[in-house]
Amino acid sequence: MATHSDILKKKLLEALEKSLGVVTTACKQVGCARSTFYDYMAKDQEFKKAVNDISEIALDFAESKLHEQISEGNTTATIFYLKTKGKSRNYIERQEISHEAKLESKLIEWVPAKPQPKE
Repeated sequence: MATHSDILKKKLLEALEKSLGVVTTACKQVGCARSTFYDYMAKDQEFKKAVNDISEIALDFAESKLHEQISEGNTTATIFYLKTKGKSRNYIERQEISHEAKLESKLIEWVPAKPQPKE
């Protein structure tokens, strides 16, 4: 027989899948505190794996939407994709700063002042 926490975990996973991995939304939907969700994540490796799988599905969904926008000619989506996935082909933004000045280092020794004789 399933325990209360087993039933709650199952409901959380279903709600998490519907909310595309948004924890707050899933917790509100099933009436569960976020702290309970994260407690399950910390203590139940099977639950954690299921949550991570849902996160991967949500990421796949977002990537598919990005590809749709690219195929529709969305320049911003294309640039974003190239900046994130095209790094190995040098589609990156960076600043190059060159410095040509000659630097010289000097050691300065501090010597405390000698006390002045009293008059």
